[in-house]
Amino acid sequence: MAFQHGRFTKITVGGDDISTWTNTSEMTRGSADHNNTTYGKNSEVHGGGLLNGEFTCGGIYDNTVTTGTHPVLNPLVGTVVEIVRMVEGAGAGKPVQTFDGLLTSYVETAPVADMVTWSATFVVSDDVADDTQEA
Repeated sequence: MAFQHGRFTKITVGGDDISTWTNTSEMTRGSADHNNTTYGKNSEVHGGGLLNGEFTCGGIYDNTVTTGTHPVLNPLVGTVVEIVRMVEGAGAGKPVQTFDGLLTSYVETAPVADMVTWSATFVVSDDVADDTQEA
C-alpha cells in the first residue's frame, strides 16, 4: 500500500497559487438523491441525480505578503472561479482536478492566544475534470 503526504498538495484559485498559505483542503463529491418509491413497496427506492460537490481549504493568515489569501480570496466572494487541485503535488503522471467553484464563504479567525487563520468554502459549479498532469 502506498501513502501520499499532504504537504505536496498544490492549489490555485483563479490562477493564483495559494499553497504557501494553505495547510488543509478537502474535496467532497456527491449526488442528489431522488426517492422513486411507488405504492405497494415495503422499503424506499432511491435513484441518483445530478452530481454536486464542495471544496474547502484553509490555513495560516500572512499579513506580510500583498498576494496572500486576503487580497486573493476576499474579493472573489460570490463569484465563480477556476480551481486547480493537485493533491499529490505538481509533476508528470500525478492527478489533477480542475473545476469551477462559487466562493460562498471566506472566513478569517483571530484567536487571542494563537495565529490568525483563514478558511474558504466553494460550491462546485459544473463537472470536475479528473486528469493526469503532463510533462
